[in-house]
Amino acid sequence: MDEQQQGQVTPEPMQAPAAAVVELLGRDGRATLVQRVTRWPVRIGRSPACDIVLDDAHLAAEHAELHLAADGGVRLRLLQSRNGGHVGKRRLAAGDEAALPAGGAFQLAGCALRLRTTADTLAPEQLLIVDKTRHWALVPLLLLALLFFQWVDRWSAVDPDARWVDYAPSLLAPLAFVLAWAGLWSLASQLFRHRFPFTTHLRRALVVLVVLQLLDWVLPAIAYAFSWPRLMVLGSLAAPVGAAVLIAWHSRLVWPGARRILNGGIAVLLLLGLGLQVGSRQEQQYVFGPPYLASLPPPALRLAAPQPPQALIESLKPLKAELARQARKDNEGAVDDEAGGGE
Repeated sequence: MDEQQQGQVTPEPMQAPAAAVVELLGRDGRATLVQRVTRWPVRIGRSPACDIVLDDAHLAAEHAELHLAADGGVRLRLLQSRNGGHVGKRRLAAGDEAALPAGGAFQLAGCALRLRTTADTLAPEQLLIVDKTRHWALVPLLLLALLFFQWVDRWSAVDPDARWVDYAPSLLAPLAFVLAWAGLWSLASQLFRHRFPFTTHLRRALVVLVVLQLLDWVLPAIAYAFSWPRLMVLGSLAAPVGAAVLIAWHSRLVWPGARRILNGGIAVLLLLGLGLQVGSRQEQQYVFGPPYLASLPPPALRLAAPQPPQALIESLKPLKAELARQARKDNEGAVDDEAGGGE
């Protein structure tokens, strides 16, 4: 035994099993194939004569063998093969032998395998959460609400005598986007969770989009009605916050075990995006929200008491010094340019 092998920690061997199965593990650690052990020793390979048959071109016809050891554990012995295997970090070649550690994980060529026995502690049974709420009518209603909002926005932007074809891009483009968005998240769920919850992803996307559209309508109306211009800050924050919430909501279906890590990463990206927005708008009067209402609702919605013209004049006085400073700066720049051109 060389010095390198002496420095390695010998894994604790498994106990002799009364009943066992060999599992083929996928990349996500889930068992993709389970074969019961009916006798010992257990021969693994591609040959139909083996006890555990695996369809992998990188395995030999008879690649390895599991057998009960004298100490009551289970040992893995490599047969004649070119690609060998691993037990933990130890590399095994043809003829090598090693005890399986607790948990029974080992690898043959590119196949990750696990010997699971009755001696292993099973994870507790998980409660099956069945969604008993009927959502069959919610998705069509949300789709109609989304199309209605898009139609009204388009109607307010085109001429009264516009053709119906002019409305098609505004209606079909959001519909195609939300369907493709839900489809991509459903494919991710199929890849990692082995199910395709298209309706659930579609419903979540529609809920967030409809809420954002409602805020886009309601916030300007309330700000105008009560003369609360800074309420528009919520409208500026709604889009990035809504996008972050939607991505986190989708991620709960795809990677439920990594919820905290994903939520933390999404929160960091959201704060970074808001910080960049603040940095790009330092010279503007308001960091978030529009500086003024570009479009005004009907006067009938105005609930705040009217202000006299003198109040507007007084509110503009603080801008006088800033405008004068900017004017002097522009004049000095123009003089410098003329002097440079004269030379």
